[in-house]
Amino acid sequence: MNDTSGRPLAVVTGASSGIGRELALECARHGYDLLIAADRPLAETVAACQAEGAQVQAIEADLATPGGVDALHAALAARPVDALLANAGHGLGHAFLDQDFNAVRHVIDTNITGTLDLIQRVGRAMRDRNAGKILITGSIAGLMPGTFQAVYNGTKAFIDSFAYALRNELKDTNVSVTVLMPGPTDTEFFERAELTDTKVGTQRKQPPEEVAKTGYEAMEDGESAVVAGWKNKLQAVLANVTPAEVLAEQHRRMAEPGKA
Repeated sequence: MNDTSGRPLAVVTGASSGIGRELALECARHGYDLLIAADRPLAETVAACQAEGAQVQAIEADLATPGGVDALHAALAARPVDALLANAGHGLGHAFLDQDFNAVRHVIDTNITGTLDLIQRVGRAMRDRNAGKILITGSIAGLMPGTFQAVYNGTKAFIDSFAYALRNELKDTNVSVTVLMPGPTDTEFFERAELTDTKVGTQRKQPPEEVAKTGYEAMEDGESAVVAGWKNKLQAVLANVTPAEVLAEQHRRMAEPGKA
């Protein structure tokens, strides 16, 4: 990607809809050009960001695969990345023993493997330049055992922990790492994860633009972590003092299929 505008560059993954699309729009509104990626068409996000004055390049690729990460990284063409918003991820509902393991592996490879691969590649260049911002989309789901979402919550527990650790490793540099921890958000996540027949799938959710604004501002301020929404902040606090067995039972009531 060639730098012809003089604007800083932000890379946003999972940008086709939901939080990722809104994060891309936040970047466009605040003066960034964009390289966006997702495993689905990106034309609507491209048009919306261009309307905000950004130059936009889009890569449709599966970031769960090494080839997908290679394609995104190659598109940079050595242009420095000022902000990496690693948002790609998806969920998977129902009981673990009933899930297809290829679907399980794809969640892990999207939420963890591909995310870490991209962060390492871009983060090394940021460290070499001693400049850059990284925003990683974790989840308050990572703070609790995810009954009927065991794999998804496990991946987000990994990501939440990883973000804090990477931030500490970079504390003597000018590269910041922020983890955004949303709660249930009004996106296509629940349809794709087959959670529409659950209580959490049918309850009222936070608008993605609110979550994205919270995350973007935390990234720009260099904060370590931010939980989007006051109800989710309360839930995060309670998760730290509630026994895991109790949290698992509470999660069952929210995510058990057929309990909408």
